[in-house]
Amino acid sequence: MAQDLAAAARKLGIKYFLISFTDLFGNQRAKLVPAQAIGGMQKAGAGFAGFATWLDMTPADPDLFARPDPDSLIQLPWKPEVGWLAADLWMGGKPVEQGPRNVLKAQVARAAALGLQMKTGVECEFFLVSPDGSAIADRGDTQSKPCYDQQALMRRYDVITEICDAMISLGWQPYQNDHEDANGQFEMNWHYDDVLVTADRQAFFKYMVKAIAEKHGLRATFMPKPFANLTGNGCHMHVSMWRDGENVFVDPADETGLSPLGLNFIGGVIHAADALAAFLNPTVNSYKRINAPRTTSGATWAPQSVTWTGNNRTHMVRVPEGDRFELRLADGAANPYLMGATVLAAGLDGIAQQRDPGPRLDINMYTEGHTITGVKTLPLNLLDALRALEASELKNALGPLVPSYLKLKFGEWNDYVRHLTSWERETTLDC
Repeated sequence: MAQDLAAAARKLGIKYFLISFTDLFGNQRAKLVPAQAIGGMQKAGAGFAGFATWLDMTPADPDLFARPDPDSLIQLPWKPEVGWLAADLWMGGKPVEQGPRNVLKAQVARAAALGLQMKTGVECEFFLVSPDGSAIADRGDTQSKPCYDQQALMRRYDVITEICDAMISLGWQPYQNDHEDANGQFEMNWHYDDVLVTADRQAFFKYMVKAIAEKHGLRATFMPKPFANLTGNGCHMHVSMWRDGENVFVDPADETGLSPLGLNFIGGVIHAADALAAFLNPTVNSYKRINAPRTTSGATWAPQSVTWTGNNRTHMVRVPEGDRFELRLADGAANPYLMGATVLAAGLDGIAQQRDPGPRLDINMYTEGHTITGVKTLPLNLLDALRALEASELKNALGPLVPSYLKLKFGEWNDYVRHLTSWERETTLDC
């Protein structure tokens, strides 16, 4: 039985609850509810006007209700009088089919019907920048090879450890924090879990990092490519599938360590990669991270082609050990729920169709990729990714999400192309 949130508030000293949901563009929306009213909200949900968020609704639609999931309750470590709750979206007495958390739960149910459970871990990269976002916050962070820079990491000790201490207190089992490959960039890792648990934690992590950065007079951004010359923000995703407590990706007899089911899952991801990009690289800016020229550090660490390998970070799919694979496609703008849902949908298709991932490639794709023929390349821009999704079989598994998502994202693309840039004027004014 789900815990009683009113009782939890009394026990934990919570005065307010943030009832939060993530819309199709990855924005977190919320209402701040006093603890005395949470009992009614737990039953009926907090009311919203759906048209006011990115959910493909109209002003004529009835009220949207966000029903909090009591199992997702997180007491804010930096403000313990507030409890955060992930919510599922309902309208007219039915789940909203394009609601991102509902979409993920639907794919989880499909896997469960086959006796399978997907577990994921994510590597969320972010920059600490000036409040106006124009520059990295640490002027002393200037190395051309800044990855793992001890001095730069320790200059941000107060911020990083406050975030890590919060994760420890929440039981997430964080295990390492580092300065990443770009100046001003960091990554913090916590233990993998069920895909829905990880998605809720990822959504909260992004909020927490931004909130704690603000406490310290800084700004945190997960923008895929905030600085043209620096490595972008990826969100690498580690994936495994389980049945009855056993990892069904494991097969020591195979040279990769992966079972036929694991290879079929990767085959599904390879097959749907260009369509997946529409969700995992969901912004115009995303395509300045993938297919990008080399950065100041010497590498983008982002994929360019649809390939898989062993322990080699120049490919889209890496198999570091035989118990999982790492998908290196997603970036910091990816919606935590749609990331899990779409990868799971692609993998289930791969299992059902017994899709072959193709040959394993062990070359350096950044220097030798041009020598390989017959390999798909990733979309060059958001428009190409949306068109790939429009033509993909993946949309059949995702239901009403896809037409809603395409409608809103095509609108975003059209807004972008109507924008006149200074580069255009500088290069075209005298033509």
